[in-house]
Amino acid sequence: MSKLTEANRKKFKTLEAQRLPSAARLSAILTAAGIIVIALILWFTPWIQTAAGLGKVSALKPEDRIQTISALVTGQIGNWHVQEGQPVKKGDPIVTIVDTDPNLIERLSAEKAAVVFEYQANIVATETARIDFERQKKLFKQGLVSRRDLELADIKHEESKAKQAKTMAKVNQVDVRLSRLSSQTKLAPGDGTISRLRSGGTATYIKAGEELATFIPRNIKRAVAMEISGLDAPLVKPGQKVRLEFEGWPVLQFSGWPSAAVGTFGGLVKFIEPVASLKGTFTVWLIQDPDDKSWPSDGFVSLGSKAKGWILLSEVSLGYEVWRQLNNFPPEFAGVENGQNGK
Repeated sequence: MSKLTEANRKKFKTLEAQRLPSAARLSAILTAAGIIVIALILWFTPWIQTAAGLGKVSALKPEDRIQTISALVTGQIGNWHVQEGQPVKKGDPIVTIVDTDPNLIERLSAEKAAVVFEYQANIVATETARIDFERQKKLFKQGLVSRRDLELADIKHEESKAKQAKTMAKVNQVDVRLSRLSSQTKLAPGDGTISRLRSGGTATYIKAGEELATFIPRNIKRAVAMEISGLDAPLVKPGQKVRLEFEGWPVLQFSGWPSAAVGTFGGLVKFIEPVASLKGTFTVWLIQDPDDKSWPSDGFVSLGSKAKGWILLSEVSLGYEVWRQLNNFPPEFAGVENGQNGK
């Protein structure tokens, strides 16, 4: 068979004279070499798996977060003591609310005086009823009064104590109303900045609980609340390292090679909320890594600023990571429990 084939080949001299072009041969060699090189790179290049997410700068303590300054009493805006964006210190006045009745405080003071007088009279009446009840008990033991007289004295004593308690409650109610009216000037809860002032003057009617302004605290311990997918949430544990990118900060990020990233900042996983949001994501709270460089100051990264983070997981080969991403598989679980992955 081989001899026949060789004989046939000699008959086709033109085909026998054909040779593979050098350019095509070179292209085939380069393609094969490229495939081998890419395969080696994918096999041997290390890659740090990450759980990425978007979030915003916040604070762990509620008093360090952006606060709403609300009206404590119903009335009209009497005077604004601050302007939009003005820095304030703790105790500085922000706004004064005046009641629609200018004589309300005087009338409440007169009402309190009358209630206090009534309360004092009830104290005297209660003490008199107690003395009479004790006297009736002694006379009953001596057989000088009937049981009915003793019971009537007891009832009168209890009624006097009830009246005394009732008038005491009235005194407390008047004190509460006076206390609220005396706090018509809203003060700054701490050092910070005032923003989003409500438009209004003496003609603006304010109800108790309505928003007047927004207070942004200063010199707080910031954190980042970041949302990650439910696919990555089971692999996130407290203490894991995170690389953070803050909005407006120049950055050159390499997700799989965090050591080569420029402009990112270190963080640590503080805790992860155990309940998913309506979108199916989980919120992870991140704090600053004490072993890394400090986060930008408040002037560059303030409360509410957007941030993007990459929680560092296991180290795998680049080829495996490409295959995992194409098949939408979760990251590797090995080494995640202790949160000891490098940055």
